[in-house]
This record gives sequence, structure tokens and C-alpha cells, in this order.
Amino acid sequence: MKQLYSIPLVRGLVWLVIGLAAGIAFVVGIRFALELPVMGRYLFTEHAWVFGGVVGTLAFLAKHGVMDGWFKVWKGEEEAEHHEDPEGWIKYLGPSLDHKVIGIQYTVTAIILFLVGGLFALIFRTELAFEGQQFLTPDQYNTMMSLHGMVMIVSILLGISGLINYLVPLLIGAPDMAFPRLNAFSYWISVPAAIWLLLSMPLGGVETGWTGYPPLSALPTKVGQQMFFLGVFVAGWSSILGALNLIVTVVRMRARGMTAFRMPIFVWSAIATSLIALTATQLIGLSFQMVMFQRLFGMGFFDPAKGGNPILFQHLFWFYSHPAVYVFILPGLGVVSELLPVFVRKPLFGYRWVAMSSLGIALVGFIVWAHHMFTSGMNEYLRVPFMYSTLLVAVPTGVKFFSWVATIWQGKIPSPMPTAFLFVVGSILVFLMGGLSGPPNAIVTTDLHLHDTYWIVGHFHNTFFGGFVFPFFAALYYWFPKATGRRLDERLGRWHFWLMASSFFVLSLGMMRVGLLGMRRRIFDYDPELGFQTTHIVMTVAAFLIALSVVIFFVNLVRSLRYGEAVIGNLWNSRSPEWQVPSPMPAHNYSAPLVVVGEPYDYGLPGSRYVDFAPAKVGD
Repeated sequence: MKQLYSIPLVRGLVWLVIGLAAGIAFVVGIRFALELPVMGRYLFTEHAWVFGGVVGTLAFLAKHGVMDGWFKVWKGEEEAEHHEDPEGWIKYLGPSLDHKVIGIQYTVTAIILFLVGGLFALIFRTELAFEGQQFLTPDQYNTMMSLHGMVMIVSILLGISGLINYLVPLLIGAPDMAFPRLNAFSYWISVPAAIWLLLSMPLGGVETGWTGYPPLSALPTKVGQQMFFLGVFVAGWSSILGALNLIVTVVRMRARGMTAFRMPIFVWSAIATSLIALTATQLIGLSFQMVMFQRLFGMGFFDPAKGGNPILFQHLFWFYSHPAVYVFILPGLGVVSELLPVFVRKPLFGYRWVAMSSLGIALVGFIVWAHHMFTSGMNEYLRVPFMYSTLLVAVPTGVKFFSWVATIWQGKIPSPMPTAFLFVVGSILVFLMGGLSGPPNAIVTTDLHLHDTYWIVGHFHNTFFGGFVFPFFAALYYWFPKATGRRLDERLGRWHFWLMASSFFVLSLGMMRVGLLGMRRRIFDYDPELGFQTTHIVMTVAAFLIALSVVIFFVNLVRSLRYGEAVIGNLWNSRSPEWQVPSPMPAHNYSAPLVVVGEPYDYGLPGSRYVDFAPAKVGD
């Protein structure tokens, strides 16, 4: 038992439970002393569960070990600059200051949550396959649907952090992130956040959808709704602190000679993503916190009877949540731009325009939020300017598409196509569907009819799959050898891609079809007279085939970790710095200082070089 308790994750989870119980007991004692109601529908009041969640989070972080370095500094003790991680898999269950370990921790956690969120989708998708009630109650359906949305969003955020943490220091020639301890803290705070989010299910569930709109979410009927808000609020700290760390790292720790327009394009995407996360994430935290306070203390932020306004919540929520769409997709689009020149052996067309387009998307993304509110009852004169600003975001996005097409044009496309390249091409096609289905949502006249229909669900899934899921798998197939020294099996990889891509097109087109026919989203059942059932059966089969493709990927992943083809050198013949050293990546990244001596994407140009490890050659 002592050996098990010595594992930092286990120790942290034990103290999370102790902290939760202690916080609940404290509030129960205070309420008992004040002769207030102590027990609620779910054993204890919301006040007890929320305070217990806060105490449990702090207890987890304090006893897990991620804050030990800070505690030593605060006490005036000396703390070593570098720490050697334990050998084997155990190092991933404890605090590490190595950005590569942290990146893998983020990625594995993201994949686990991706599986959980996908399972929720399969459950309620099966319920929708046939007319009438099958096996879920309306409350259970609402909970599955709501948690599917938010768990997937948190999964994507963690997946993005995994890619950024692992890749950015390698791409810029840095030994690590600027603040390694803050980097570790940013990851480990996401663990209790995910636990509180999932704990909302046994504590009554969530009935509001992933957006948590009041006045429904402000009704103190279910403790689960509070834990839903608390989980997202805590997860927001991970995004904010991680974004701050990334920006400082890129600004201060680039290799010699790496000017702004010599940075890899993925780094530009990471910067744009971090600027959004740093400046906008507090808005969703604030909006959810205000609803929590309204439930806990009777405040009237969104209660018209107390002078509040429910539409204020939507403004705060979407001011983050639409820019957050670009947080989800910008790193994915960066992966596409990063990998495409490698496989077609041509320079990235319009490199500077592509770099600036990421910042352009981030900037314009802050002035488009209210197109989600055309049907909300907000002032009508705001509709037209937000319509034009929303359409404007297509310009920097179009720059990326034109660059990709021009880069592919007359390129040396490999045959057979590697799985990573297949997912890159799949990402472009799926994201194009998301882009083409977007303008009708931005135009007031069409959005008034399409809003809250399954058309929006189809558009949303096209954007997320094309902007993140497909690029995420492309990145895994491409950089897996760099992280492990082994290659994922290409035959299984092709099965994974073709099954996922074909099934997803069927699923998303089915969603948009029933949406155009008038089916609303977030509903438990539909009218048998409308003829939706056949399409829903097809969509359900497609969803299970997507799940099967993910199972194939996991079989490939587990098998390749032990039996995959060994890779030592530059597998993809890439110019990128991380591929100039042996695989798997050495513990301290680069043994000699990295110096940039050329352009990052001059593929096919004889004699050109991007990086050098000999400082004496800088002046050559």
C-alpha cells in the first residue's frame, strides 16, 4: 500500500478525496451552527460540494508534489535547477519539469477524455437512431449530450496543449519552456478539473447543454450543474497559465538567427492560439462563476426580477467561446501547414501571409461573437455589423487554403501516401466543408432559420474534425517516432484514416440534411411524421464506424509502442530542427546550441539549410 501511495498521482487523488470531504464537512458544520439547511437532494447542499471541490483541488495540488519546488523556495530552501525524472512509465504519473513529458501527459489525458466524450456521443446517438424513447430518460439524454460537448472541448484544449508543449521548444531550439514549474502546474490542475466535470453526472447531471445558459442553469435544482461549472472554471486556469508560458518562451528563448519570419509556421499558430487563450479565457470563467454565485448566494446577475439580464451571460460566454473555436483549430491548421511542405517537397507558398493569417484570425475572432446571438433577442441594430465581421474572418482563413493548394500544386506527392499525409489532406477537405457551411450561419436572414438546427451541429463537427481531430492524428503519426523511437504501423494507419474519413462525411452530411429539413438540435426525440429516422440510423452506423476507426488507432498505438519499426534518423527527410537529432528525442533536447542559417521551408532548393549546430558557421 505504501508503494502505491508513493505514486504522485495516487497520492494526489487520495488527498483530493480527503480535501473534498473536509470542505464538505466544514460547510456542513457552519450551516449547522447557523441553523441553516444542511442536507440537500444529493446528500449535501451545493455550498458544501462547491467548497469541497475547491479544497479538494488545492489538496490535490499540494500533496501531489507539483508545488514542492515552490514550497521550498517560499521556505528559503535551495531548489535544484534541474530534476531527473524516474525511468519508465512511472514518470508520467508525477510532476516533471521536462516539457516533452508534460506534452505527453497532456496528450494522453486528452485522448482519455476524447474516448469518454465519444462514448457519451455513441450512447445518445443510439437513443436518437429510432423514434420515441429507447433507453434514456430526457434528463439522462440532456446530461449525455451536455457532457459530450464540454468533455470534448476540454479534451481538445488539452490535446492542443500537448502538441504545443512537446513541439514548440523543439521547433525554436529551446531547452525547455520558460517556466517549467508553471508548465507542470498548468497540466496537473487540469486533472481535478476533469474529475469535477465528470462528477457532475452522478450528482444529478447537467440539463442545459454545454453552453450552460441561464435562467435554466441558474435554478438550484442539481448539484451536478455546479460541479460542471466548477470543472470548467478550474480548467480555465490551465489554459491561461499555459498560454502565458508559451508566449514568454517564444519571445525569449528562440535559437540564434531565428527571427520572427524564420520561425516554423506551427509556432506562429501557437502564438495566435495563446494570445486568444490568455486574453479571453477569463470571460468564460467569469460567466460561469457569476452563475455559480447566483445559485449559491442569490445574486441576480442574470435574473430580470433582480435587475439582471440573461443575455449578458451570452455576451460574456460567446466573447470567449467563439474565439475559442480558433484556439481549437489554429494549432491544427498549423500542423497542416507544417507537414504539407515536408511531404510534397516544395516550399510553403506564401509563408509570411500564412503566418500573418493566424494572427489575423485571432484578431478578427474577437469581433464576431454575437453571430451566435442573432435569435437571442439582442438589439437588432447589432446584427449587421456582426454579420460583416463574421464574414471577414473568411479572408485570413482563405489565405491558408490558397497556400495549401499552391503548395500541393506540382509537388512530389509521395506514393503510397503516408498516413500522416492522408490525415493532412483529409483535414483540408473536411475543414473546407466546415468553411463552406459557415457563411449561412453568419448571414442574418439564413441564420434565423438555421440557428439551433442540426445544420449547426454538422457545421460545428466539420470545423472541429477538420480543424483539430484530423490534424491531431496527423501529428501523432508524424511525431510518434520522435517521441518513442518507433513508427506507427502504416497499414493499420490507412485503415484508420479511410474508415474515419468516409464515415465522418456520411455523419456530417446527414446532420446537415436533417437540419435543413428542420430538425432542432439538443432534443430528446423527433416527430415520426418528419421522416428523420432513416437518416438517423445511417448517422448512428457512421458514428460507430468512426469509433471502430479509433479502436484501430489504439491497437496500432499499443502494438507499435513495443513492436513498431525502429526509427533513429530523419524519417521524413525534414528540415525541422527536431529531426536533425536521433530519435527518441534526447532528454535535454539539443547537445549544442542551435543556430538558424536559412529559411524553414526551402524544400527542393539545392544546398539550402535551415539549422546548424556549429556557431562558428553563422557568418559563412
